[in-house]
Order: sequence, then structure tokens, then C-alpha cells
Amino acid sequence: MSDVSAVSPREFTPLGQQRVWRTAVGWIAAILMAAVFLVAGIWKISDPERVGVMLAQLKVPQELSLPLAICLGIAETFTGILLLLPRFRRWGSIAATFLLLAFMVYIGVHYSELRGADCSCFPWLKRTVGPGFFIGDAAMLLGAVAAGLGTRASGGLRMAALILSGVAALTLVSYGVNASRHTGTKAPATIMGEDGKPISLQEGKVFIYFFNPQCMHCLQAGQKLAALNWGDTRFIGVPTENPRFGDWFMKNARLAGKGPVSKDLQVLKKVFPFDLPPAGVALENGYQKAMLLQFEDAEPAATLKKLGFAN
Repeated sequence: MSDVSAVSPREFTPLGQQRVWRTAVGWIAAILMAAVFLVAGIWKISDPERVGVMLAQLKVPQELSLPLAICLGIAETFTGILLLLPRFRRWGSIAATFLLLAFMVYIGVHYSELRGADCSCFPWLKRTVGPGFFIGDAAMLLGAVAAGLGTRASGGLRMAALILSGVAALTLVSYGVNASRHTGTKAPATIMGEDGKPISLQEGKVFIYFFNPQCMHCLQAGQKLAALNWGDTRFIGVPTENPRFGDWFMKNARLAGKGPVSKDLQVLKKVFPFDLPPAGVALENGYQKAMLLQFEDAEPAATLKKLGFAN
């Protein structure tokens, strides 16, 4: 027989039942929203360069895209942790609400320019700017508000600051690891050209451009590359999909004659990993000088000129 005396009489009153339901809804919403923000934040922390590219495509100024990706990774991870801790849940609810509102307002201001653009916050979930975007974010906004239901005022500023410092430190370590991964890697000795002849990667300056022949952004980036004076830098094009259209793409991007096309994507991608094209790698005497993932505004021309690969 259950011990009825262990249950507070107030829980049997309508007001008590209302409090129980509000607490339950708050816990469920907090756990779901914490998962959303932790996944989104940790993904940004683990690969800030990729996120920076996506932000640049969402019209964030080029020079701000990478710092913003790092800051968003910290903010979202910190928010997810706050939502999981009852002591800080109200702060987490406020932070989540603010971040979602800021993102919705930004997309709304640039809606006509960004309609149809990728605005994914998760590595596996693809979302595009459109009416569905606002519906989805409005649902998350309700979840963020609900997470604060039945919570007491947050306290413990010092502990919250320590958590934030830990997340920031982890982010900087992750960024350092990613940056070192894209520096000084030895290239394969040769790759095969489309004509079956080997292409040496060990001598002088070489720039390898990875592109999807059916990607308009890759085409626009290729046209920007075609306008550069490459001097003694050797140019190689590598299609990431539909390699039979590699020559067609090079011609339409005005890159025909700049250099050969190679189909050795897997050989190169294993050594120089990247996610989505366009992407490029600058080699000097067989070693990587830089991995180029930014193809908006002044990039990659500014970096290539700074490295001495183009004029």
C-alpha cells in the first residue's frame, strides 16, 4: 500500500496539479531545447571553418564569418548547459529565446536575398530559408519560453562564469586543432590527370580547386579564380561529383587552359578533408600552405595573393 502521507496535500488541489504540470512541461522543454542547442553549438565548435563558410553564404561579412561562428558555438553550447541545470534554467531560457529571435530577425531582414539558401544548424538536417524556416524556429521559440516555466530565479553568477570560461577554452583548443590540421600536410607525390598521365604535386606552387560542376556557387567562385594572374602557380581542377562534366565546368568557369582536370578526388580528400565545395588547397614543394574554404567577397583572392600564389 502506498504511503499517502508522503505526498503533499497541495498536489491534490487544482493549483497543485497545475504546478506539477507546469514543472513537467518545463523539464521536457528544457531537455529538448538543451539537446538542440548543445548539438548545434558543439558542431560549430568542432568545425568553425565550415560554419564560417555557411555564414558568409548567409550574407555575413567575410571578415566576421569565422569569429561569429566561434562565438555562436560558445553561446549555443553555454545555453544548452544552462538549460540542463535547474539552478540556471531561467537564464538558459532567456538566452535561447534571445538567440532564436536574433536569428529570425536577421533572416527576416535578408529574406529576399536568402530565400532558398541553406540555413542548417545541424550537420545532418538540411533547412532552407522559406516559410518553413519561420515555422520551425517559432516552434523552437515556444520551447525556449516553455523551458523557463516553473523555474525559480537563477543565481550563482560566479559558477555560470566558470562554465562559460570552460566552454570558451574548449572552443579555442578545438579551433587550434582544426587550424593545425590544415597546415603543413604532405601531399601525395602524384595524382592522375584526366588524360591518364601523372601530375606531380611535389614541385613549386600548386593550387587544387575542388568544385561541383552543377553548383552555381562553385561556378561563380571559379570565374573569380579565372580572373587572377597565377604566374608560375600550377592550377588543377578536381570535380567532387559527376567527373564527366569536369571539362565542361572548366570551360564555363573560364578556367579552361589554366591547368588539367584530375578525377583523383578520394586520394586528395583523404589527405585534405573538407565538407562541401567550393574548396581549394595551396601546395608548395609538396606541402600544404593553406586550406581555402572561403569563396565570398575578397576571398580567396586575398589569401592567395598574400601567400604569393596569385597576383
